[in-house]
Amino acid sequence: MQSKLKKLTKYQFFWPLMVLLLIILINGIISGGSFFQINIVDGHLYGRLIDILRNGSKLMILATGMTMVLATGGTDISVGSVMAISGAIACCIIDGRLLPSAGGSVAVAVILALLAGLACGIWNGFLVAKVKIQPIVATMILMVAGRGIAQLVTQGKIVTINSAGYYYINGGYILGLPFPLYIVAFVVLITLLFVKKSAFGLFVESIGCNSTASKFTGIKVDNIKWAIYAFCGLMAALAGLIESAGIKAADCNNCGLMIELDGILAVAIGGTSLAGGRFSIPASLIGALVVQSITTTVLALGIAPEITSVFKAIVVVIICLIQSKEFKEMLTKRFAGKKGKAVAQA
Repeated sequence: MQSKLKKLTKYQFFWPLMVLLLIILINGIISGGSFFQINIVDGHLYGRLIDILRNGSKLMILATGMTMVLATGGTDISVGSVMAISGAIACCIIDGRLLPSAGGSVAVAVILALLAGLACGIWNGFLVAKVKIQPIVATMILMVAGRGIAQLVTQGKIVTINSAGYYYINGGYILGLPFPLYIVAFVVLITLLFVKKSAFGLFVESIGCNSTASKFTGIKVDNIKWAIYAFCGLMAALAGLIESAGIKAADCNNCGLMIELDGILAVAIGGTSLAGGRFSIPASLIGALVVQSITTTVLALGIAPEITSVFKAIVVVIICLIQSKEFKEMLTKRFAGKKGKAVAQA
């Protein structure tokens, strides 16, 4: 039994999953058990656990793209701005401000918004892979300019829309579950199939471990990095559609604001090193749910908004220490040393 448990702890998703279960348990204790209540209304499931899954859907999608980027040793801090751009384009097309000939088609709006996100990712990948600009600097360009682009699209206004079809992206249900969960499942399934059933995943890990050596072995490092940043931009655009559909508007100032930090944090909690190398998309998804659960905990405790970030930072530090192999080894050695001294004194 002990050997099986030890083997289980070696999986990358194990400790993030334990942390997630612990946070959920704490929430259940604080709420007196009401946290776990799930109600069925008109065939739809409602409850705090369902809210965590729904509200965490856009972060899970972002984490999927961000995991691939971080695995190569890069980073993308422009995803929040890309979300604002995609939401602005989609809402303006539905509203008729852009392409009035499209007649407010939701399909056209979604496709063009996703293509815009893809273009943003291609731009980031070009700067990183071809121009050789540091990833944090390259993506900072779009992080700063992206919201300005979104403001130009909306003419500096919050564009509200009334479209049941577009709202379904966030507010729809299938078999009682929120529609965003099906989007997450589809995206993750396709990504995992591509990463696990082809050599692409190994190429990504190889680039993250040693980019120069990978190039000498024949791996087209620049092309793979370019493709990964394009994929991350596409995921950010999809997350932007979910967020804008949820508020039924394009709010360029607040859409995806600071979510890039939550995305990086989710991947880090999932155990992927920011220096690159080994990665796990399922572990990053659990990390995204951990971040969303922390936010839910903060709201449930009624913590003042001005100290919310401090509370989250403390929780994150604790989580990182729990996951740190060096920290656990240090505690083990110190505990063993004290135990040895106690035996010697006895």
